[in-house]
Amino acid sequence: MDLAQLEAEMRSVLGAETVELQQDGNRLAVRVVAACFVGLNRVKRQQKVYAFLNDFIADGTLHAVSIKALTPEESI
Repeated sequence: MDLAQLEAEMRSVLGAETVELQQDGNRLAVRVVAACFVGLNRVKRQQKVYAFLNDFIADGTLHAVSIKALTPEESI
């Protein structure tokens, strides 16, 4: 899994101002700050992020994912 490529894709598609990815073996911690999360509940936000990770979860590259999906106002 290429974290730099994944980060670039998330920035581009989500219009994210911040994307932080930390991988530890088959675990990934994700912190994304994007305006596209405004008005969405936690589950809908996480679904947007999981869309980038589903293939990695399906093929076993990732086993556990922790997601913090925040609006720009929440990240202050």
